[in-house]
Amino acid sequence: MAHYRRAGSVPPKRHTQHRDPDGRLYREELMGEEGFSSDSSLLYHVGVPSAVLEARRWELPDQATTPNEPLLPRHLRLHDLFTDDPAGTAGGGAGPWAAKESNPVEHRRLVLANGDVRISYVVAGATSPLYRNATGDEIVFVEAGTGVLETVFGHLPYGPGDYLVVPRATTHRYVVGTPTRLYCIEANGHVAPPKRYLSRYGQLLEHAPYCERDLRGPGEPEVREETEVEVLVKHRGRGPGGLAGTVHVVPEHPFDVVGWDGCLYPYALSVHDFEPITGRIHQPPPVHQVFEGNSFVVCNFVPRKVDYHPLAIPVPYYHANVDSDEIMFYVDGDYEARKGSGIGKGSVSVHPGGHSHGPVPAAIEASLGAESFDELAVMVDTFRPLELGEGGRAVDDGVYHRSWSR
Repeated sequence: MAHYRRAGSVPPKRHTQHRDPDGRLYREELMGEEGFSSDSSLLYHVGVPSAVLEARRWELPDQATTPNEPLLPRHLRLHDLFTDDPAGTAGGGAGPWAAKESNPVEHRRLVLANGDVRISYVVAGATSPLYRNATGDEIVFVEAGTGVLETVFGHLPYGPGDYLVVPRATTHRYVVGTPTRLYCIEANGHVAPPKRYLSRYGQLLEHAPYCERDLRGPGEPEVREETEVEVLVKHRGRGPGGLAGTVHVVPEHPFDVVGWDGCLYPYALSVHDFEPITGRIHQPPPVHQVFEGNSFVVCNFVPRKVDYHPLAIPVPYYHANVDSDEIMFYVDGDYEARKGSGIGKGSVSVHPGGHSHGPVPAAIEASLGAESFDELAVMVDTFRPLELGEGGRAVDDGVYHRSWSR
């Protein structure tokens, strides 16, 4: 995000000496994207950010995927993946996992994935280990719950409706306050606001549905003094999905930054600060876009006024996803176009490329005359086919494709 911030203690000039009150030199680290050619920040560490004492394998949650064959639209009931019963099977199996024993990093269940993006879901009651995703940026949507995302840059409190955007290789952990439901979108690269929202210098423009005032950056960095700390690292490897995991034991706590500045850092954006764009007739999905990544986009559908042409049909027209798979996560409200299909809170609909989809037939007439929709949903559109992860396979209702024929 090309929006400059500064926190803590930094020297007047970059790449120059910066010392503590006792004269010891702080270690400067450049964290930057695309080599030295894109956004970056400079962080000033008490310790050596490269130091590692030990390393061992981290067994990632099941990352294997299965093609969507035969090709079908699908309904995945994510709320069935976790249970509040502490006797659940946390750690494995196709049944529900115990939410109270789960944390937001180690117990994500893979729902859908391709080479560009992985979508996981987790219900967590426990604080996570320190974690670093070395494969790409993460967009984590908070469906429910409160807590704090602690990062090497500083800490970000979170609550329902927040998007947490965590740049690749940022060391962080989730401190869970109240039980937390997270919809995790992991890129195999970087994510940013859509280019059409930005000036040529990176400022969000007047027509964008949110602006810099809506972005919440981390607070002041906090130095921790623990020693021999473990950090879980997800990185590229030979495992399913081209991924592997490593546990690094580091001599000093990674949260040893006394100050930083730059344009690369984690931030939060509340979906409730997204201002919907409406019109006289039905607006296409790109007006709902909030982020973009490599070969995928993220949109959100929020409560809004709907079409005001006297002959308008408020629900969407049927459309064929010629170039993309459309994945909708239903968070809250009544989703008008899907009434009668079994879709509800916690549902994910999978509308694959090659299948024409739209409202259930009865919803069209029922929507006429509506002035507003009370719905909240997060949509991911990909430009390569998505496959089903173990979590998606476990909660596929198996009958959704018949909803247009009822």
